[in-house]
Amino acid sequence: MTADNEIEIKEAFQRAQKGHNNKAKLVASLKSRYSKLEDKTLFHEEFVHYMKYAMIVYKREPTVENVIEFVARFATSFQSPPKAEEVEQENEEEEDEDAEDDHPFLSFIFNFLLESHKASSHAVRFRVCQLINKLLGSMAENAQIDDDLFDHIHQAMLVRVTDKFPNVRIQAALAMARLQQPKDPDCPTINAYMLILENDSNAEVRRAVLSCIAMSPRTLPKVLKRTRDIKENVRKLAYQVLAEKVHIKALTIAQRVGLLQQGLCDTSEAVREVVCSRLLPSWLLRLDGNVIELLHRLDVENCAKTAMDTLKAIFKGTPTEELLQNRVQLDNRKLIPVDSLTCETVLYCRALCEFIKDKGDDGDEMLEQVLPDAATYADYLYGYLKAVPVLSEEQRADFNQLELVMTKEFISQQLIHLIGCLDTNEEGGRKRVLAVLQEMLALPQTPSSLVSLLTEKLLTLIPDDHGCIQTVAEIISDVREPIMEASLPVDENESRRQQVQLAEVKVRILEAKQTLEDCITAQEFGRAAELKDSIMELENRRNNIIQEIAASSQPADKEIRTEKNDPETLLRCLTMCAELLKQMNIKTRIGPTISALMSSLVLPSIANAHPAVRNTAVVCLGTCTLHSKELAKTHMVLLLQIAQLDEIKIRISALRAIIDLLLLFGFQLLSDTAATQTALPSQSPDRQEDALAAKEKGDAPEDTAQSILVMLSEFLDSEVSDLRTETAEGLAKLIYTGRISSAKMLSRLVLLWYNPVTEDDTRLRHCLGVFFQLYARESRVHQEVVEESFLPTVRTLMNAPATSPLAEVDINNVVELLVELTRPSGLIKPSTNTEEVCVHDYLAVRMCGEMLRDPTAPEVRLYAKTLSNLELSRDETVRKDLQTLLQQLVQVVKDRVCLRALEKMVNQLVDSKEQAELLSASALQPLDVNADEAAAEDPSKSAKRAKRGQRKVCTAKGGRRPSRRAESSEESDGENVPESVSVVRPSRRAKTAALEKTKLDLNTLIDQEANVS
Repeated sequence: MTADNEIEIKEAFQRAQKGHNNKAKLVASLKSRYSKLEDKTLFHEEFVHYMKYAMIVYKREPTVENVIEFVARFATSFQSPPKAEEVEQENEEEEDEDAEDDHPFLSFIFNFLLESHKASSHAVRFRVCQLINKLLGSMAENAQIDDDLFDHIHQAMLVRVTDKFPNVRIQAALAMARLQQPKDPDCPTINAYMLILENDSNAEVRRAVLSCIAMSPRTLPKVLKRTRDIKENVRKLAYQVLAEKVHIKALTIAQRVGLLQQGLCDTSEAVREVVCSRLLPSWLLRLDGNVIELLHRLDVENCAKTAMDTLKAIFKGTPTEELLQNRVQLDNRKLIPVDSLTCETVLYCRALCEFIKDKGDDGDEMLEQVLPDAATYADYLYGYLKAVPVLSEEQRADFNQLELVMTKEFISQQLIHLIGCLDTNEEGGRKRVLAVLQEMLALPQTPSSLVSLLTEKLLTLIPDDHGCIQTVAEIISDVREPIMEASLPVDENESRRQQVQLAEVKVRILEAKQTLEDCITAQEFGRAAELKDSIMELENRRNNIIQEIAASSQPADKEIRTEKNDPETLLRCLTMCAELLKQMNIKTRIGPTISALMSSLVLPSIANAHPAVRNTAVVCLGTCTLHSKELAKTHMVLLLQIAQLDEIKIRISALRAIIDLLLLFGFQLLSDTAATQTALPSQSPDRQEDALAAKEKGDAPEDTAQSILVMLSEFLDSEVSDLRTETAEGLAKLIYTGRISSAKMLSRLVLLWYNPVTEDDTRLRHCLGVFFQLYARESRVHQEVVEESFLPTVRTLMNAPATSPLAEVDINNVVELLVELTRPSGLIKPSTNTEEVCVHDYLAVRMCGEMLRDPTAPEVRLYAKTLSNLELSRDETVRKDLQTLLQQLVQVVKDRVCLRALEKMVNQLVDSKEQAELLSASALQPLDVNADEAAAEDPSKSAKRAKRGQRKVCTAKGGRRPSRRAESSEESDGENVPESVSVVRPSRRAKTAALEKTKLDLNTLIDQEANVS
């Protein structure tokens, strides 16, 4: 090869570095030169020689990226796509086509890259995977490669997806995108992709796999799982992939509902936006824009809230005119015809009306077009509710009839919800709605599932609490003591006696009339007058007997009130009472009406044999006591008894009531409740010792308060997860509001959070995770409580027997959590006094004292390591005391690892100024970019993943020296993006000059090589 040819290759690489050059012309020029050569071996070698200069640079420099792009274009320019005739004869001429498709230069480049993929330099491995990705991606869609080359690439990339550097794994994953075989159940590429999605710790690697994985029944569950990924960008991309690649019919109803429920309620605004702007429109597009059909694809009866959120998200992106055009067809009364009422149509109508009503005054005119007046709607609702059938026990056994009734009840609920959208300012319409609601609540045929909702809507229409109380009390009275028509039973003996008397009187009347005629004939007028009077008396007696017989045959009914105590009636009344107490203002005092309901309905129902009745009665009692401190004192003992002795669901209701009372009134509520202790069973000595650590905020008797804390502490060890979770949430509320200040109780919550037993209890983990962060960051006093719980927590974990679940907990992770929670810089309002003794100072002294107590204990190494992570104050007295303790430790501790950590700590405390100078001096030393990047991405230096039942917490970085972040590839920029800082925007000329200074130029390296040679 001549010198001119060498210059051509060199010039091509030099010009390719500049982004503004036309790479197509460079490729054509170099390809023309290549085609004229007879011996192409030297060209191959020199091309690779210049390509290596770009392959040793790990940083994503623009010049290097341009060279990589040029190499990929040039190499793939030799491959021409197969012709249509060749595709038809593919099976017959496969070998010939492969021979034609495999160009020598392309094969040479592939072979060189495959030989280099095991290089020790992570930069070379990264560029090899990147080039293979570019080469495969630049080929035509119907391009073909040799089977052996396919296998070699496949094997090499399967190795590289397990590389320790994330950017290498990213490029390897992208390179395998065209090697997938979705129809093959044992495809190695798809298996590797699924393994990465499950286990790779780097979010950008997971994103890369999501972007290129092929959809199939095997891969779909893995992609769905990424919608719950810890990283926002991964979740966002997962929803985008599902929107673009997955048809709605490929998902089950549960998967569709789960996607919408999680996506629309995601904590990230970007994820919610993707669901609204990408996922929902793609589903609607596949359903021809039919929103009702989309609702059919969801289980609206069991996920009404998710369906409502979905509809409102669709409405937000729909113009107002289309909303009115696409609405459900209404009749001339602006009502949905009863024959057209389905779960989907009524839910759509409700969502549309609520969406329009939320617009305020702007939506009033639109609302008038979709809703009738209040009176018309009330009659419509009344007619539908009365038509809901009541099933007997035999009919309930028929699933079809039961399903039909449940559907009608769901439709009824949505129609009742629509009452909130009606215009009830007009008095006539409002009264009609009130009358309908009252009548439906009083009817025994009304389904029990509608009672709570009907009561809620009724109370919203009554302006004052007094009117609400009177109305609900009257309805409860009518339901529990309905007016009955009492009829007396007919006595057959009495009826027979009356008939005999009537016959006797009739005979005597006939005899008297015959005698009267005889006397008149004989002209015995005096006797005739007497007989006439007796006949009149007999006739009067006959009439009375006839009336009595008529009255006895048709007895008059009497209206009387009969008290009903069946469970269904009691549950209906208690539900109305509970809803009334919830809606009442907390400041409303308990009046005579509520007191009467308590004595006649609530308290007797607590002893009812039916569990649902007892549970609702406990809810009523707990809610009612919130309105009266005296009532709370009276019934606190009863609630404590129920919390320990009844069924689990009822115990939880009583526990909630107790927690609410303590939150509202504090432990001083127990000052006049001396009998509380008798309600609590005897506790073990260990439990009593735990409770003694509590310092209650108030003047409550210590024994009573401690007894309650002992009970709550026992509930934390309950095997029933619901009771345990409710107790933990209640204690977190009491501690956060300051009703309890107990280091031991806080320690119990920390141990419960880490305990593997609670791994599946999502609500408990979430509640405590949020509580710890909020509580510790609230004030320094709270951090002091956390600091007091440090040693008890560590001791418990260190002393946990091998059979205990706590033995699996990573103590280092627990210590890291407690250190971060007590970090002074983590406070919401940090102290401005830098000389103030901080919580970490006390923690350091405590750990030093613990190490001096037993220098050979296994936890000494843990304490020594933790000391270097503390934020110590600048108070000289504290530093001197700590230095003295550390010097004593150095003399008694024998473990080498501990000694090094302690000596390092001593050196830091000796002279902080010299240390700062050393740090600043070391910062001025030149650093190797690739070495820094390797150190930053070395996973061996990252924290190990927590075991089962453990977790890592997001920790504040304040107070630590900022470590240098490595610059990574553009695919993994999300991992290393610093927080944005508001700065003055520089001019374009200044930015251009600064950019030129930072650009890497490969020409310098090429020229140096040429000079050396």
